[in-house]
Amino acid sequence: MALRERIASAGTGYAVLAALLVGLMLAGCAAVEKDRRANSLDAATKSYLAALRWSDFEAAVGFLPPDARPAELPAAFEDLRLTRYEVVRPPVMLTEDSASQTVAIEYLYEYNQIVRRLTDRQAWQWDEQAQAWWLESGLPDF
Repeated sequence: MALRERIASAGTGYAVLAALLVGLMLAGCAAVEKDRRANSLDAATKSYLAALRWSDFEAAVGFLPPDARPAELPAAFEDLRLTRYEVVRPPVMLTEDSASQTVAIEYLYEYNQIVRRLTDRQAWQWDEQAQAWWLESGLPDF
């Protein structure tokens, strides 16, 4: 094989190798971003749970998209106390920017002490600009 052919052949091999390395790096970056979003979703759902569980309903409203937040807390949250918040189905990424979670909530109102139960099917949406997960499904219907 002539020297020119060897150089040309080696150049093609290097180009293929470089393209392969670039592809692997991009795939790795995508995986890191997906993990970062999944971790962020986990943190958001746990913080939301804590806000509800400790009756910090103002903080819970903060998980709604900014344009969906009520001016004041709905009357249904007056005298409300959660007695149980159980994750039935943990957060599941549906797409890169949407997820769902199902929880069972037991609650009562201080004035009647009747324990009620509801299933809350939460829809979460990633906001790229805010770098945050918003609770698109809204607050539970107590």
